[in-house]
Amino acid sequence: MGLGEASARGTAMDGDCLSCIKYLMFVFNFLIFLGGSFLLGVGVWVLVDPTGFREIITANPLLFTGVYIILAMGGMLFLLGFLGCCGAIRENKCLLLFFFMLILVIFLAELAAAILAFIFREHLTREFFTKELKRHYQGYNNTDVFTGTWNAVMNNFDCCGVNSPEDFEESLFRLINPNEMVPAACCRRGSQPGDSAYVNQDECLMGKMLFRNNKGCYSAVVDYFELYIYVAGALAIVVLTIELFAMVFAMCLFRGIQ
Repeated sequence: MGLGEASARGTAMDGDCLSCIKYLMFVFNFLIFLGGSFLLGVGVWVLVDPTGFREIITANPLLFTGVYIILAMGGMLFLLGFLGCCGAIRENKCLLLFFFMLILVIFLAELAAAILAFIFREHLTREFFTKELKRHYQGYNNTDVFTGTWNAVMNNFDCCGVNSPEDFEESLFRLINPNEMVPAACCRRGSQPGDSAYVNQDECLMGKMLFRNNKGCYSAVVDYFELYIYVAGALAIVVLTIELFAMVFAMCLFRGIQ
């Protein structure tokens, strides 16, 4: 009788533990579902954002690929969270195994993406952008993707060059336009919202500091997106941690289901 009671008590404890794992897994997968929704939202926002960030993304192959990776990962996490929730609540071993394999692949892909981002970080330095600007920026040829992108950035962020207007010295732009110190995209516009008229374009093109934007675009863009960069980094760490716990819970639940 004592053995029977102990066995029953042990079975009840196992059942309670399994139930706890099941609901913990549901919670973690719901968080993954929300994370996937957030990534999808970020990806769509970047592609339709009216402030000119879309032009920057389109012109840079690494960033362009990165946006679609974010969209793909968001879609997969969205689906993954849904499958995990269903597998946990219904205690379906097939769904749980599929969930585990899928989340393992995503986890490894995210890890690989982080390593690649670290390896290619030199492509996002001031020196790299300055060198590219000097070599390829033409000034007024908006049919050229690189030139059109830089014009959009300088117009939208009220900046000039990568570090400062001095970046145009000894550049392709000065070779094509020897009489201009900076391009028109660097010139200051009226202070009223929607005012697209230059304050004094002629003086600006001659390099007068009072009539041009003197802040570099690297600082302007980083300042604008600084909060988003920190949020994205923090979110990535949180998502990786959640995925790790979700895999552990999925295996525990899979092994516990009779």
